[in-house]
Amino acid sequence: MDIGPFLLAFCLFPLHVSADSTCKLKAKFNLSGYKNVEKKKVVIGGMFPVHMRVSSSGGNTSRLPVSSGCEGFNLRTFRWTRTMLFAIDEINKREDLLPDTDLGYVIYDSCFTISKAVEGTLTYLTGQDEAVPNYRCGNGPPLAALVGAGGSDLSIATARILGLYHFPQVSYCSTCSALKSKFQFPTFLRTIPNDQHQSTAMAKLVIHFGWTWVGTISADDDYGKYGIKDFKEQVEEAGVCISFSETLPKVNSPENIQRIIQTLVKSTAKIIVVFSSDVDLSPLVTELLRHNITNRTWIASEAWVTSALMLKPGASLLLGGTLGFAVKRASIPGLQRYLLDLDPYGDTLSEEFWETMFNCTLNYGKALRNTRPRTSGSNSTDRSLPDGLCTGLETVAQLKNTYSDVSQLRITYSVYKAVYAVAHALHNLEHCEQGRGPFNGRDCTNISSFEPWQLMYYLKNVRYTVPHTGEEIYFDDGDVEGFYDIINWQFNSDGEISYVKVGHFNATAAPEEQMTIMNGSIVWNSDALEPPRSVCSDNCQPGTRKGIRQGEPVCCFDCIPCADGEISNTTNARECILCGEDDWSNEAHDVCVPKIIEFLAFGEPLGITLIVISAFGALITIAVGVVFIVNVGTPLVEANDAVLSLSLLFSLVVTFLCSIVFLGEPQNWSCMTSQVALALGFALCLSCIMRNPGKAVVLMHRAQALKAARARSKAAAKAAKVAAQDAANVGSPDVIVTNTNNNNDLGVSVNPEVDILTCAHQRALTAVATLIQAVACTVWLILLPPHAIKNTSAQNIKIILECDEGSIIFICCVFAYDILLALIAFIFAFMARKLEDHFSEGKCMTFGMLVFFIVWISFVPAYLSTRGKFMVAVQIFAILASSFGLLTCIFLPKCYILLIKPERNKEDMMRPRTKPRDGTSTGTSASLATAATEVGTAVASSAIDD
Repeated sequence: MDIGPFLLAFCLFPLHVSADSTCKLKAKFNLSGYKNVEKKKVVIGGMFPVHMRVSSSGGNTSRLPVSSGCEGFNLRTFRWTRTMLFAIDEINKREDLLPDTDLGYVIYDSCFTISKAVEGTLTYLTGQDEAVPNYRCGNGPPLAALVGAGGSDLSIATARILGLYHFPQVSYCSTCSALKSKFQFPTFLRTIPNDQHQSTAMAKLVIHFGWTWVGTISADDDYGKYGIKDFKEQVEEAGVCISFSETLPKVNSPENIQRIIQTLVKSTAKIIVVFSSDVDLSPLVTELLRHNITNRTWIASEAWVTSALMLKPGASLLLGGTLGFAVKRASIPGLQRYLLDLDPYGDTLSEEFWETMFNCTLNYGKALRNTRPRTSGSNSTDRSLPDGLCTGLETVAQLKNTYSDVSQLRITYSVYKAVYAVAHALHNLEHCEQGRGPFNGRDCTNISSFEPWQLMYYLKNVRYTVPHTGEEIYFDDGDVEGFYDIINWQFNSDGEISYVKVGHFNATAAPEEQMTIMNGSIVWNSDALEPPRSVCSDNCQPGTRKGIRQGEPVCCFDCIPCADGEISNTTNARECILCGEDDWSNEAHDVCVPKIIEFLAFGEPLGITLIVISAFGALITIAVGVVFIVNVGTPLVEANDAVLSLSLLFSLVVTFLCSIVFLGEPQNWSCMTSQVALALGFALCLSCIMRNPGKAVVLMHRAQALKAARARSKAAAKAAKVAAQDAANVGSPDVIVTNTNNNNDLGVSVNPEVDILTCAHQRALTAVATLIQAVACTVWLILLPPHAIKNTSAQNIKIILECDEGSIIFICCVFAYDILLALIAFIFAFMARKLEDHFSEGKCMTFGMLVFFIVWISFVPAYLSTRGKFMVAVQIFAILASSFGLLTCIFLPKCYILLIKPERNKEDMMRPRTKPRDGTSTGTSASLATAATEVGTAVASSAIDD
């Protein structure tokens, strides 16, 4: 209710009245309170919400408006009212504070309603029981200041009015942060901290316990709205989410209360922050108890944290473990005695208090009307006091209630400080030294006739020490320091509550030192030792990251495991961290660990096995070479050229031993050595294999030529024989038929001494073929040599140390050349397999080359399907298998003859076998020479016979 514009209109257009004018009263206010202005020098105003609400009116417009009455007597606020009276009485008795001035008072009940607060303010300003804006019609002592008016909404309404006249107002419980604005409320001061500090304290409390999912409830007034607004801004900035935000109705509304109940039931939030007065919250607590809603932890604002209005039957199950913020607590000596020393007939408020406390009435007529006379017997007419009538002799001390409980004097202490602030300001005004004052060139003012704005100057600059507590009070732009005690509601087995201090908050300290909490002293609602958890989603542990749920608050998320190679080492990580190139995530994905370095080591079982096999192959090959050297000069060794055979054996030793170089941690030198040795070893080996079947091919062609010559000679002999028979039949003389030309031709064509592919040619061919490979490898090593690398992409968790070929083109060319030699050797060996010697070397070489190709063809898919050290193992197995295949197929038959069957190592065993039925014959060069001689003799004999 903003009445500022209306009052401003009154100020701009004042009512000009005179003694002869007729004033028409619009309405008469119905205010209750305390008033003592007679023979007083200065009057202090006060306003307290002694009642909780105004009485409902019928809204009848057919009669004169009547100010509403109040209902719902509040014991707590009545104690505040009596405290102001006690403070004024204490000040009047002091000799050091306002010794020459008696303070009077005018105290009204605001009924916790804005309209009543405005009524009281206007009445206080005008000095009459009705309001005459812009005029003071009373003739009493000057008004000093207003202490009040209770809640923030009430103080906002009164401060707007008082601010128009620069009339000082000192509040004891109006904490709304909006009242800080001196532009809107220039004369407002308070002895209770600004809610901005409390909102910060609540936010820090929520963050301290790690609660990220909270609900909020606020009163439908400026106190609740501004307090929750500041709280939300601070916690949301820290990543806390608001599950729900509800508003308590100012007027009791069962529908709205039920809606809030349903929201609480549905929400998973276990922490509920309430910014409200005890009056506004009380209906909700009653309904919560009826629905038996427990397992919630409540965060209380200072307006209800120590209020007994919440302590209903069963409240321990609902509100046990509540944490809240309370203003400073103090002990005020003599106050309890003053509170208990109450005259029930002194004023209307005291009378109502008495009747409320003892559930009786002080009005005899009312009691008589409500009860029937008691009789002692059926025929007795003796009358006694009516039931329900108070005697006035009841003892307040025998009742344990909020009014007489002085163990938690917090707001009460704030009232005490507010009265003393006004008193000290008046004292400073009264004792101003003329010529050193603050007004009009250092003037002072008279305490009997000062203006409100003059007292405002002294109030803003007052600095005093509170009696009995020693606390120093001063106003910083109208506010006091933000200091709160953190209170924990602890119930015993009998349901009695204790407000236990478990920490404090000091807004003036450094940010990291503002809040101190003794976690071990807190008793939680669930009787657990650990704080309750209130989260929309459980914390994402290290190894996972937060995944946003679309359309939900940021506190509601899914925990997504980090991908391989990524980690998160903090709780609730928003992103996973990619591990370095040489690192990988562990199984939990919370630490980057070095990747496993893999290579085929010498010492592991597989490496040892390959070394043993390689060494065994090399030793066997050397042993075969020794056998050949021992048997040099024998027909079998001579027929196969001992030099080239030993060269072949040497190349096999190289291939066996080069496989060992593939083992161990790759180095640049080992990469170059292994690849080049393998390429040259196979080039030499295949070149040596290629020369023997090559020579056999030449001999095969000779055998075919010999066969053709035999056929021609037979045909010529047959023709001569036929001709001789024909001549004999006709009686012709003897004719000697000769065929010199044919004989010469035959001798030339099949001359066994003419050997086109000599041993020198074979050795030269082998050397040239190997030299070509050596040149290619040299160029490779110079331009783009193989080198060791770390392969981090083949396997995620491993770093594979391997050899990089340097150039795909070079390695393809080098080993393509070896494949070309192998193909040529295989073709020659295959063509030479039909030589009809007793020892057919061509067949052995054919089988050896078949084994070679089978091994390397099988190697390709096996090599491509493996990774890491097993690729090296597959390569070594291929080298060893092909080397063993060549060694076995080529040299095992020879060693068998040399060692087991030496009797077959003779020249005649190298000659041709029995001629086949078709007359064809193939064989070695020696056998071919013998065959040619026989052909020539046969031709000559045929000619002579004929």
